[in-house]
Amino acid sequence: MQHAGNVLFIIIDQLRADCLNGALAAHVDLPNLRAFMDEAVTFDRHFSVTNPCGPSRASILTGQYAMNHRSVRNGAPLRHDTPNIATEMRKAGYIPMLFGYTDTSADPRVHDPNDPILTSFEHPMAGFHEVVEMRLEESYPWRSHLMQKGYAFDDYWDVHKPVSPSGGEPRLSDPAMYRAEDSDTAFLTDAFLNNIAPFSGKNWFAHLTYIRPHPPLVAPAPYNEMYDPATLSAPAGFPADSEERAMHPFFGPTMDKQTAADFVEGFDDVQPTLENIQTLRAVYLGLATEVDHHIGRVIQHLKDSGQYDDTLLVITADHGEMLGDRHSWGKMTVYDAAYHTPLMIRMPGNQSQAGTAISVPTESIDITPTILDWVGQPVPNSMDGRSLVPLLQGQIPEDWRSYSFSELDFSEPETPTLWQQVLGTGNSDSCLSILRDERFTLVEFAADLPPILFDYDGKGEMENVAEDPEYAGDLARLGRQMLRHRMRNMDHTLSLHSITRDGPKSKARY
Repeated sequence: MQHAGNVLFIIIDQLRADCLNGALAAHVDLPNLRAFMDEAVTFDRHFSVTNPCGPSRASILTGQYAMNHRSVRNGAPLRHDTPNIATEMRKAGYIPMLFGYTDTSADPRVHDPNDPILTSFEHPMAGFHEVVEMRLEESYPWRSHLMQKGYAFDDYWDVHKPVSPSGGEPRLSDPAMYRAEDSDTAFLTDAFLNNIAPFSGKNWFAHLTYIRPHPPLVAPAPYNEMYDPATLSAPAGFPADSEERAMHPFFGPTMDKQTAADFVEGFDDVQPTLENIQTLRAVYLGLATEVDHHIGRVIQHLKDSGQYDDTLLVITADHGEMLGDRHSWGKMTVYDAAYHTPLMIRMPGNQSQAGTAISVPTESIDITPTILDWVGQPVPNSMDGRSLVPLLQGQIPEDWRSYSFSELDFSEPETPTLWQQVLGTGNSDSCLSILRDERFTLVEFAADLPPILFDYDGKGEMENVAEDPEYAGDLARLGRQMLRHRMRNMDHTLSLHSITRDGPKSKARY
């Protein structure tokens, strides 16, 4: 089969969109990503359709909403026969090379109970050829690299602890035990460049996934103290956490479930002082700059090897991060900071659109259909997302969506979560849906909990207006829209197939 060219799909774990355009952009140096924006098309209203890592990547790579693939938690299995970007790229004649991880939980129905694949949620999705393993909780190749370089550690998690250069008590901003050239980000980039070099001129597909700036928040020098915490903008939200808790019953357990102490190793009791929060935010931004440096190396390799103009290059993140905003950490919440992610795509032969920005809503499930469309491979009806190729060319389809949709499951069947304990919810109703249009964000819960409504013509996320009688009409309209969205996007894997006297027939979804 004649391939369209190379495809490089990069995911940066937990990078907030506002690092490139928004509240944090003025505080972080990302020269390579910014230069790439000048050569690519940027999607300003791009959102993850679900969190956290495993579910978000399941949606990205299968093109499905979480309500359809149902791998809704880290550790919730993904059905083994779900079409994904790797299985479909193989049909197009590509070997789907994985440099990093997909955080996929295997389907136990097709594995023996003793198979080690059933002991971790960090395994590769079906169809991928894992070239370099770079899983956060395992990372055996990187561990081996560190050992060969002479780094000594008894426990793998000691690698993620800040270390005092003077041998004293470590501080939050102290550097990692390893040098920058030996970091996980540097190691993965070196492995990618070394392994991809022989494929020049052969048309390849590679999925490169960086774990940073995902916590634990520890960075090698000089990235650990690249930014002065005192110069950063203050975290968003109310001054007192009590005001945040009062907004809705969901936010109390959200704030208690993950704290600043969960984001750094070796510090059991990190108090949520402004100094500590800003220090951790500064380390996060340093890690983002480190990733930017290495992505710059990758882009330069493509240019130096003459492959840049033959490569569809997609750069995005799996989800966002609260980073102390709203007295919260992580991504298990409803605010935009946890879902709003960057998306930049450079498509060969599309120079006329270089540097442009798209402002209509796009979703993480659109990326896989876009890549398949570009290589000329049919998009399975199971995929809920739509190709962005027309948008890349400056053409917005008349029937393009006017809102974005996300979901979050906050249950844990084996050990009830703090939300379940506090809210009294079960395994099937510990979930929520989010709908965002031009003006409003609506959050509806499966459990008997009141909705949340933010009005961006008013105070936005600083005020829940769901119980204000003036918004009753908007609340009803948005609720109907959310219901229609779920009805229209129920699983289409086989629903457009028909068994007839002339044999099976099918219609394309889009």
